[in-house]
Amino acid sequence: MTTPEPPKSITSRLEAWGNSPFAPTGLATLITALHFRPLQIRPMLFVPILFFSSYANLQGFKIDSAGITAAASGTYALLAMRRRPATFMKRFSIRGIVRGTAVGIGVVNTVAGGWVYAMGNRESEKKQRTDNPRWVE
Repeated sequence: MTTPEPPKSITSRLEAWGNSPFAPTGLATLITALHFRPLQIRPMLFVPILFFSSYANLQGFKIDSAGITAAASGTYALLAMRRRPATFMKRFSIRGIVRGTAVGIGVVNTVAGGWVYAMGNRESEKKQRTDNPRWVE
């Protein structure tokens, strides 16, 4: 008989979300789905920023990546929340659900990335990067 895992605390969940390279990539995918057709330039400017943040995370710069993700996701969420759908039924269309999910992920990315950026230990991150280089031949 196996013992169940102990419940994770809120801070450990925030750290896991903020250190993940998938969070900015997922938001970038949803932003692309919403704003690529018809092309809307301003929201699409967040996509390369979020992809760069994911790349920096994979290179070992988790704290800086969390800060970039928090800033870009928060700005996108604020800009996306300005506009409200005209009718009640438009909120529950496929596009409305994707838009709500994108705003929700943007808010969660902002909180989690801000937490990791504020509480991160740069010295241990630098030591981990030097001890475990990513691209060694």
